[in-house]
Amino acid sequence: MNKNIRNIRSNILNLSFKAKSSHIGSCLSIVEILVALYFNVLKKNDRFILSKGHAALALYCTLYEKKFISLKNLNSFGSNKTTLMNHVSHKVKGVEFSTGSLGHGLPISVGKALKFKTNKERNRVFVVISDGEINEGTTWESLMFASHHKLENLTIIIDYNKIQSMDFVDKVISIEPLKSKLLSFGCNVHEVNGHNIKSLKKILKKKNKNKPKVIIAHTTKGKGISFMENNNLWHYKNPNKNELDVGLKEINNRYA
Repeated sequence: MNKNIRNIRSNILNLSFKAKSSHIGSCLSIVEILVALYFNVLKKNDRFILSKGHAALALYCTLYEKKFISLKNLNSFGSNKTTLMNHVSHKVKGVEFSTGSLGHGLPISVGKALKFKTNKERNRVFVVISDGEINEGTTWESLMFASHHKLENLTIIIDYNKIQSMDFVDKVISIEPLKSKLLSFGCNVHEVNGHNIKSLKKILKKKNKNKPKVIIAHTTKGKGISFMENNNLWHYKNPNKNELDVGLKEINNRYA
């Protein structure tokens, strides 16, 4: 797994530098979540939606590791007429739904899960949402709906990196006590270190019954590069050449 994690993080950094794109911190916080899903959990008929669509580059780099897209296509990120847009696009092979306007990925995932359950299909639905999306009313409406319809085929992973677009989450709108709130909405709730592949795999594979599963994944924004970690400048900033070189060196040392 370390090789996949290293490759994905390195490609995120390289392509952010090349395309002068933002949201690198948000991409780096979900790498292990994506690796756990794509290399250990997702089956052929399962569906995955990245609701925090601004972390598109992390998903594209993962899809490249899984050979859904070519290196040529990956390297087109940020270029004119590329299908690899800065927010997740369904035009990319392996992407289920275009996202970016926060709060929409979970409602779509709930609809898919209901369809599969109604038709007695064994397909499962996995969705990654941001902690900032907890501020959205559609999130709580979706949770109520999923709980009411006992959508045990739905797994919601919250990327809880504690920082949203402008500041720390608890300074913008506090979402705590998050676990208690989710339990009160009728969900099976688990908490996990979102950078621990073994723990992620265990909870993602855990059997679910009669309720949607919600995983609170505690992560670090900018994970893997010391000067980016917990620094909200990297929600918008892209690396210069020196930062690129230092970041790549750190990634290679950490995930050797």
